[in-house]
Amino acid sequence: MAELTALESLIEMGFPRGRAEKALALTGNQGIEAAMDWLMEHEDDPDVDEPLPTPLGHVLGREPTSSEPGGPEGTSSNAGEGKPVLTEEERQEQTKRMLELVAQKQREREEREEREALERERQRRKQGQELSAARQRLQEDEMRRAAEERRREKAEELAARQRVREKIERDKAERAKKYGGSVGSRPSPPTEPGPVPSSPSQEPPTKREYDQCRIQVRLPDGTSLTQTFRAREQLAAVRLYVELHRGEEPGGDQDPVQLLSGFPRRAFSEADMERPLQELGLVPSAVLIVAKKCPS
Repeated sequence: MAELTALESLIEMGFPRGRAEKALALTGNQGIEAAMDWLMEHEDDPDVDEPLPTPLGHVLGREPTSSEPGGPEGTSSNAGEGKPVLTEEERQEQTKRMLELVAQKQREREEREEREALERERQRRKQGQELSAARQRLQEDEMRRAAEERRREKAEELAARQRVREKIERDKAERAKKYGGSVGSRPSPPTEPGPVPSSPSQEPPTKREYDQCRIQVRLPDGTSLTQTFRAREQLAAVRLYVELHRGEEPGGDQDPVQLLSGFPRRAFSEADMERPLQELGLVPSAVLIVAKKCPS
């Protein structure tokens, strides 16, 4: 069965003549499959229908002569020699094969694009997971550093308090040593309820006798909270307990609270939040009132 030329086959399949000639020229006339591959890959190019640059001989004004192989007569005679004449049935059969080849190339291209899209999506998800993991590690590092900083500050605070207690004990021992002998040699003074400063046993610090403190907190809605704290805990612990247990307010927003003492009337400041309950006179028990903090 006679075969169509590559150019005629491409034209039969519906490709424009100029585009088909360009595909064959750029693929070195290696056959219809190479030309079809080029057409499928460059069908969306904006310059796909632009003609190829004019050959050098034409630019210089030199036209091939009829005696040269590329001349007009030579071309027409060569084209006419040996060119088979296809029947309509043969032409349809060859066109059908070419269309099937085009469809196959199109399917292969779609499958390749689908694989590439899946690979891009996989890479995008992988990068997202890596970014999320890096962000989580960063947050964990920040939380760990903050916890270490809090532990360090707490240890420094405990050490400072220990030094203060040791100094107080040394001062007591020095006063007892200094005044103990003279007090014992004098006659016993009249019995009076007043404390004697020179004797450590007669001036026990009342606030230090209690290790715990029972706090009752009255809320604005009339309810109350009761909790036991350590005497050396800061007042901020009481405020945190109130904020966690006072319940939801209408609207879902939680306003900051301010703690007040009933008697004597006193509003605790932010500086007081860092002081122990013992120093604030809230040991062994106290009643506090919750008021909404006015915005500054």
